[in-house]
Amino acid sequence: MKKIIVPLLALLLSSIAVSQNTYKAIIKDSETQEVLTGALAIIDGTDKGASSDVTGNIQIRDIADGQQIIVFRLLGYKERIDTLNFPLIQTEPFEILLTSTGEELEEVIIISTRSSRSITDIPTRVEFIAGEELEEKGNMKPGDIRMILAESTGIQTQQTSATSANASIRIQGMDGRYTQILKDGFPLYSGASSGLGLLQIPPLDLKRVEVIKGSASTLYGGGAIAGLVNLISKIPQKEQEFKFHFDGTSAKGLNLSGFYSKLFNKVGTTVFIAHNRNLAYDPANIDLSAIPKFERYTLNPKIFFYPSKKTDVTFGINTTVEDRIGGDMHFIEEKGDSTHSYFEKNKTERISTQFLAEYKFWKCSNVTIKNSLSYFSRILNTPNYEFNGIQNSTFTEANYASHGEKIEWILGVNLWTDQFYEKQFDSTALRNYDQVTTGAFIQNTWKVAKWFNLETGFRTDYVVDYGFTYLPRFSALFKINQHLTS
Repeated sequence: MKKIIVPLLALLLSSIAVSQNTYKAIIKDSETQEVLTGALAIIDGTDKGASSDVTGNIQIRDIADGQQIIVFRLLGYKERIDTLNFPLIQTEPFEILLTSTGEELEEVIIISTRSSRSITDIPTRVEFIAGEELEEKGNMKPGDIRMILAESTGIQTQQTSATSANASIRIQGMDGRYTQILKDGFPLYSGASSGLGLLQIPPLDLKRVEVIKGSASTLYGGGAIAGLVNLISKIPQKEQEFKFHFDGTSAKGLNLSGFYSKLFNKVGTTVFIAHNRNLAYDPANIDLSAIPKFERYTLNPKIFFYPSKKTDVTFGINTTVEDRIGGDMHFIEEKGDSTHSYFEKNKTERISTQFLAEYKFWKCSNVTIKNSLSYFSRILNTPNYEFNGIQNSTFTEANYASHGEKIEWILGVNLWTDQFYEKQFDSTALRNYDQVTTGAFIQNTWKVAKWFNLETGFRTDYVVDYGFTYLPRFSALFKINQHLTS
């Protein structure tokens, strides 16, 4: 009997191993043979994919046996489609050559740096996700932005709760509290409101995601010592845009979202609305949810006013309401008992405003005033524990920028208020606080030579009850040759 069981077990294990295939490749420019970073590879008809790293390497795991179509895309290059049969005979990584479209790419100006210089002239490590790559990743996971960020080099989206699926961002290996998440330059996900933030930001209304990998503390304070992620929303154009997304997943998920934008002479508007939901999902049949049950509604209307060529005014509201519960499947299905009693339940409400006014004067100078009001409420329940807290915060900033051909100056002042209070359910000390922070900053970017750019900055913040903090910054860019910078 033993002689029969052992071969059968070996055959079963080998069958399982074969059905989980891995595809490896290195992406290169067909003409120069240089490796390409950020190329997207997707298994057609699935949510499996990956983007190439700084060495051009790409790896896709857990590919099923049989014929699979792999689509390769990169901005500025022609799409390539390969059809392969798995398991593969070749064990070495495939060499994928992409052909340039021959079109010059649009010069990209990064808003997060507040500089008029292109991305190639900024002495800060900056990356952006836009165009087809943003659209593809958004379609693969339309409920939140975790996939968009997870496949970028130097960024790690770390799950902080297996029950609620909450996650945080780590840049350059530093703790998540040192990374800021901004929406159009506004700190709408800071402090207590950072809880569940990554899970509640759908990507359909985003034009671009900008990532600063490294200190951005001069302009954004101590919360951006590791870096920041700035989510840039779409703005209305003369040509009307209307998008609608609907999908259902095998993991019992449903995503509905719509986006509309239109510019009417001097007034424009954008409206984003979404409904995302998921039933509790337990693929391993262990009576614990791998994906929690949740239901979320999002509404983000925005108005744009252009009274003159020199003046821009924007006002928007962001609203998110969500109920989320994970844990024991019996409890989630309202069949809990003394044995099946573990759960984590979150009820959140998030409302924030965005106001921005910009006036351009002289040849290359502008003054910007912006303000946001934020309300965040979270009720958290687990066995033998209950939390009910509310955060009210405001952010106001006024800044001046002068963009010269060789020298740029940015200086400004801002005021943060952050008030948090919670309900008391037992004798545990309350964690209420009322914090006011006043800050001032100045930053200079100097193009010393064609091959050398220098950026220096200094920021000071005064926190009531804690005193002053000082944040100096120095950054330099050396262009050694066309293909090598430091």
